[in-house]
Amino acid sequence: MPSQNSNGGPGNPWGDRTGSPPDLEALIRQGQDRLKQFIPSGGPRGVIALVVLILAGLGVWTAFYTVPSDSVGVVQRFGQYLKEVPPGLNFRLPLGIDAVTIVPVKRQLKQEFGFTTPGATDPYQSPTDGRRETEMVTGDLNAALVEWVVQYRISDPFKYLFEVREPGATLRYVSESVMREVVGDRTVDEVITIGRQEIEIEALRKMQALSTKYVMGISIDQVQLKNINPPAPVQASFNEVNQAQQEKEKLINEARRDYNKVIPLAEGEKDQRIREADGYRLKRINEAEGDVARFNALLREYSKAPEVTRRRIYIETLQEVMPSIRAKIVVDEQMRGILPLLNLDAQKGDRS
Repeated sequence: MPSQNSNGGPGNPWGDRTGSPPDLEALIRQGQDRLKQFIPSGGPRGVIALVVLILAGLGVWTAFYTVPSDSVGVVQRFGQYLKEVPPGLNFRLPLGIDAVTIVPVKRQLKQEFGFTTPGATDPYQSPTDGRRETEMVTGDLNAALVEWVVQYRISDPFKYLFEVREPGATLRYVSESVMREVVGDRTVDEVITIGRQEIEIEALRKMQALSTKYVMGISIDQVQLKNINPPAPVQASFNEVNQAQQEKEKLINEARRDYNKVIPLAEGEKDQRIREADGYRLKRINEAEGDVARFNALLREYSKAPEVTRRRIYIETLQEVMPSIRAKIVVDEQMRGILPLLNLDAQKGDRS
């Protein structure tokens, strides 16, 4: 039967949990004995075998690597470009034969000018001298402090790594140069107030053109202006100008609101009056033309039989006039006086 040590079960190097702690020296001696079983004895041969074993283990350990999902791996063999590998687990020749550079092609990178975001890992993301980068001269020879952000992606890993030395630093120089050129073409009022969007669009276009010309392998997504301030000695005066400009815009907007409220109503009333006048005009013209046509028709009939037409018109006129008369007196054409028809005696009797 196998012997049991004082710490518990047979051959248990860690001993029983409820017993005393294991002997450290005994464990070290036990590990050395096991290692000697794998290493052949014989002096230098043993050392060489140990070195070979270590190198083999190191080679196997370094032969496999993982590329993140938002990146690609650029493989170099003895320093020469070999290929690009997709994300996932990949194999390379170990011991420095193949070198792999991870390039984040799907990640949006950015560079900040004039300010720094805490925790930035890219050494070219934050400025080394933010004050110098932001000091610019406008087209009307005024000074302005301009802060901006450039967001970009790596579109071609080969060009990004091998065509330009330090592409991050080169992009910073290109961005600063373009921004100074764009700001220098505008007045300080345009830069601070109304020209921000135009500056962003033009700077983006020019930065992308220079990046393509320098074969940097970079695609610039956005240029965004942050803070644009005048120098500290004149900042209070510029703030007053900005407030006045904002008040001016406010008054203009209020006036436009009142204009849009009153003018369309007046235009509608005007159009209504014009349409009513046109309708009345057409009505009068049609009535007049109808009367003329009726008169011409009557004239034609009258010319055919004047006496009949005259009598018909006379009778039609009496039909229109007689119903509106209360008292009617029919007088014979042979009667010369009308007084006997009046009952004067009856009227005198009534008075008495």
